[in-house]
Amino acid sequence: MAYRLIVGLGNPTSKYELTRHNVGFGFVDEVARRYRLSFSSDSRSQSLLAQMDWEGDKVYVLKPMQYMNRSGGSVSALASFYKIPSSQILVAHDELDFAPGVVRLKVGGGHGGHNGLRDIAAKLGSTEFTKIRFGIGHPGNRDEVVNYVLDRPSVLDRESLRGAVERATDYIPQILGGKLDEVMNGLH
Repeated sequence: MAYRLIVGLGNPTSKYELTRHNVGFGFVDEVARRYRLSFSSDSRSQSLLAQMDWEGDKVYVLKPMQYMNRSGGSVSALASFYKIPSSQILVAHDELDFAPGVVRLKVGGGHGGHNGLRDIAAKLGSTEFTKIRFGIGHPGNRDEVVNYVLDRPSVLDRESLRGAVERATDYIPQILGGKLDEVMNGLH
């Protein structure tokens, strides 16, 4: 089993529901929809948690219910409880450096300035988790990044993001099977 924990990053509350920053939540919501999973509150990890059986193993799908920059506590609590190593964690998040609709998979590496990834790496004590990065575009001005990521995308960008989420979800069998070259070839 290549991955036992799939994490979608986002901010809780309806205020942030359809913002660019919440595309990670959109990805795990689509995984849950396709595989008929139900999220329930998990006090241990302060998150919404779903689980599925995959080829005899349990796979956990997590939506941290803390703000993005504190999501590492949820991830590390669950990984610790279920003894899931960092190398078996997939984190879905927004990526400023890619245009809307672009999806990239990255194994290991740094946080690239993403506060959610920074907190997860700090709490896990490792950067050896895999990232599925959903392009949201860049506002063009560094000073506008916070407002940009917390704003709702245009209709065109929203359609691009939705398509990216659907394409990435198509590859769940290959992702869980560890066929990352196949995923990268298909998505990139």
